Amino acid sequence: MSEAADPGASAADLGEALSRAIAPLVAHDAVKLLGTSPNAGSALWSFGFWHAYDPDFCRPRPRTGTGPGNGTGSEMRLLLRDARGRWGQLGLVRAERGRPFDETDVKRAAQLAPTLIAFLRAYVTAGPLAPSVPPPPPGVFVIGPDEAVRTATPQAYQWRQQLEDHASAPRFTSDASTTGLAAQTRRHARDPNADPPLIVGPSAVYGRWVAAHGQVLDGTDDVAVIIQAASTQQLLPAFCGWYGISARERQIIAQLREARAPKQIARCLDLSVHTVNDHLKAVFRKTGASGRDELLAAFTA
Repeated sequence: MSEAADPGASAADLGEALSRAIAPLVAHDAVKLLGTSPNAGSALWSFGFWHAYDPDFCRPRPRTGTGPGNGTGSEMRLLLRDARGRWGQLGLVRAERGRPFDETDVKRAAQLAPTLIAFLRAYVTAGPLAPSVPPPPPGVFVIGPDEAVRTATPQAYQWRQQLEDHASAPRFTSDASTTGLAAQTRRHARDPNADPPLIVGPSAVYGRWVAAHGQVLDGTDDVAVIIQAASTQQLLPAFCGWYGISARERQIIAQLREARAPKQIARCLDLSVHTVNDHLKAVFRKTGASGRDELLAAFTA
């Protein structure tokens, strides 16, 4: 399965490879694998891979007359979680006439969790650290209570086009993610303890690290969804999660963002210069960055 974690592979190839790898353990008619950000504090998915998971196929339909149904017979969803956080979700579907998923299927699917997490990490960390083109200005979609787009800025459509040119996901997912973000924004407005309405998408999928966050418009049930190049504050938790950056290494990256030299970082963090340099070497090794400049380019909006 790890061989398929290639940013150069098409969405169809990745989804098909996943389906082939999972099928011997758990038979299915359709599969989706969604990724989130383990340290970002949000369960909202930011990218994914599909095979035969057409939205019409996966929407159950009532039977008419005596003819056969043509919707979903059984669906299994597996949360991909470990001690470091939530990495994503696996979804498997069997057609209406297929055997429903049972407890044995669930146990077998659970065995796949470490491998699927490794697949997602390999895919994200194989992507480029720095974007190849400058980002558009921040864009705004306004989502009504019926989940339809009421209005949008020209920059929002520019963003959508740029992301769809890179994204390894079917077209319908951009609408689904916007709807999910709007719903989470309303939940968070009612309950501040709910997960924050934030999606951070990796450069392996979108060509650059991007962020989308929501805000309820005063006096309405409309939600403004803002999409932009991820700021350092938005990006750092997700970036460190995917690349396995430790808490101390994260502190040092933040210090680098302030243009501080190793000696200054050592004084700020009460460390020796030797220790700071050892942490920097570890960060460069984990990210594949050739040095400070390439690493910091990942955080250039």
